[in-house]
Amino acid sequence: MPVLLVVPARVGSTRLPNKPLQPLGGAPLVARVIERAREVPGVDRLVLATDSEQIADALMPWHVETIMTAPFHESGTDRVAEVAALPGFASYHVVVNLQGDEPFMPIGAVAGAIQRVHGGDPIGTAAAPLDPILRDDPARVKVVCDARGHAMYFSRSAIPHVRDIADLESARWWQHLGVYAYRRDVLLQITSMRVGELERCERLEQLRALAAGFQIGVALLDHPAPSGIDTPEDLAAAESRWRELAEVSR
Repeated sequence: MPVLLVVPARVGSTRLPNKPLQPLGGAPLVARVIERAREVPGVDRLVLATDSEQIADALMPWHVETIMTAPFHESGTDRVAEVAALPGFASYHVVVNLQGDEPFMPIGAVAGAIQRVHGGDPIGTAAAPLDPILRDDPARVKVVCDARGHAMYFSRSAIPHVRDIADLESARWWQHLGVYAYRRDVLLQITSMRVGELERCERLEQLRALAAGFQIGVALLDHPAPSGIDTPEDLAAAESRWRELAEVSR
């Protein structure tokens, strides 16, 4: 099944204005995501989807195929779906959404999400072990899975909730990572549906698919993974991490 990977990017972020063009390691943040996307095995085509000529111009030195999309999309998934619906992309059976603020997304997470779809799931994503200290942080989305690795629920709350203190030592929490792989037909179907009550309450778009009865396969990583970049503080931490990684690679 041919794989299309789309990196959506817009300039309208409220918590971190002009986020895709904020510098990380001397290059635009979204360019670092493009570099990471190029490391993912099994991808047949890589596309940047944006509504901003400024972003398109800034990424010209990276020679990435760019599709200009509508400015009214409410989510990156809607922007990815616009690309997937174009006639020239109908042959790609698997469509990956790697969000434009995830420069440190583990390659194994993206590859694992794709593999879940290759294995028969309509949607694939990934999760990593979460430090228990962070389980109550609403910015860290948690997921619980069944025995076959299918998501049972996603929440900003600490799930599972541990009732008895005696069970805390053995409890585990999984942090959902911001990458999705879809069967193309499923992506187009989900993005045509209305927002449901669960999605509205949690502000988590993946709950639309779960509520509609779609299985979401979750690739579980062995090690914790950094979150995406949403605030100036996140960007400062990412810059420090980038410098540390650059020092190690020298």
